[in-house]
Amino acid sequence: RRGTSIEFKPDQSIFKANHLFNSKKIIEMAKIKAYLTKGVEIRCIEYTDEKNVEKNIFNFPNGISDYLKDEVKDKDLFTSSHFIGKVEMNGDTLEWAVVWLAKEENGFIKSHCNTINTPLGGTHVTGFKHALLKGLKLWGELSGNKKSSEITIDDILPETAIIISVFLKDPEFQGQTKEKLVNQSTIKFIENSIRDPFDFWLSRDPSLSKNILDLVISRSEERKKRKKEKEISRKGAVKKFRLPGKLSDCILSERNKTELFLVEGDSAGGSAKQARDRNTQAVLPLRGKILNVASASDDKLFNNQEISDLKLAIGINDYQTSIELIRYGKIIIMTDADVDGAHIAALLMTFFYIEMPQIIEKGFLYLAQPPLFRIKLGDKTEYAIDEMDRDKKIKTIFNNSKKVEVNRFKGLGEMPSKQLKETTMSKQNRRLIQVKIPNRDIHGADERTSVDNLVTTLMGKKAELRFDYIRKNAPKASITLDI
Repeated sequence: RRGTSIEFKPDQSIFKANHLFNSKKIIEMAKIKAYLTKGVEIRCIEYTDEKNVEKNIFNFPNGISDYLKDEVKDKDLFTSSHFIGKVEMNGDTLEWAVVWLAKEENGFIKSHCNTINTPLGGTHVTGFKHALLKGLKLWGELSGNKKSSEITIDDILPETAIIISVFLKDPEFQGQTKEKLVNQSTIKFIENSIRDPFDFWLSRDPSLSKNILDLVISRSEERKKRKKEKEISRKGAVKKFRLPGKLSDCILSERNKTELFLVEGDSAGGSAKQARDRNTQAVLPLRGKILNVASASDDKLFNNQEISDLKLAIGINDYQTSIELIRYGKIIIMTDADVDGAHIAALLMTFFYIEMPQIIEKGFLYLAQPPLFRIKLGDKTEYAIDEMDRDKKIKTIFNNSKKVEVNRFKGLGEMPSKQLKETTMSKQNRRLIQVKIPNRDIHGADERTSVDNLVTTLMGKKAELRFDYIRKNAPKASITLDI
């Protein structure tokens, strides 16, 4: 009767002719947009065939309040009262809905900007966290609970269910996928908008607020207890060495049960920290390409922070290098499955070969094998190490189906932690290559000398040796180089 109707078909020069839309995703998207636009009716009609039509009509008069109730309907609640509100300022709008769940229930944060889902959060989530933390600390201070001064946001979130929706005139996102909001001014806008309503909500029911604060403080006490137990359990192994700040250590201290993952960069390090088994797996992010120890002077080597952090994490220093001090049973080099990743792995192997060969000799050093491709068809997913493995799996597992979806991972930092765990870090599924030093070849010659010469040629100071090696061996190469 009124309004605008838009009809389109996928461009077959871009989309495959037999491309089908994922109806479940579209319906779920429509439902969430109806939650976020209170009172607006959205109709999703799915024609499964000529005779069957499924109609989904979404209309939520209470907006994100209905959204939150639907999300927690199967969970036990710690508080029956929801903290809900809406604020408008200078053309920007914030809506929120919060409830506390019973202990051991999993809390969550679902954030949106202009009805776009932001799974990686961003500045609107940061501002909201600041407001919750400051509000609970202030309430604790006013009620005379001194322990409230030590709580952190990590003590608040485990049992807290939060839905945030902002409408901004000029939103700024990180990357084209719009998964993270980066407007810096939004932090203060959100924090200032929430503080007064939250303080009022807490003061309205002191008994309820005391219970929430007690729950958060109990989390704080558990966190401090775990930290103390961890420090005590690691004290014997660490001895007088300080651990580098970027190291996320594991809980267990038995060397035969623990592993240290060396990863390139903070982005990959963050993903690995979420994917790891905290009991047995430690993660140390390294900043870019470490120093080439085969060509560096002793002074440069001694003063290099990355090398120093690596040694300290392993459990040794420049004065004590005994194999008995090694803190982990496996040291795993985990780099991107590309040329840069291979170069970083080569630099790390050179470091261990020259500085701590006993780690290789005792079988402690490994290379992780992250996949380069994800292959998907319907509910079936496979991962491939390289192009050859990809083509083989498409042919043998997916029968050369034209519907198969192939995604190339840009790097470990871009890989979701769940997939990183499943493919590269889980002991059940991963593939590791043990780094070894050969002693003698079949002819009886000392092959260790030949390895020394190769390391000197490829990693040493003399570029002419590398040039001569490449010139002689390039014609023998039977692989395609990814430049």
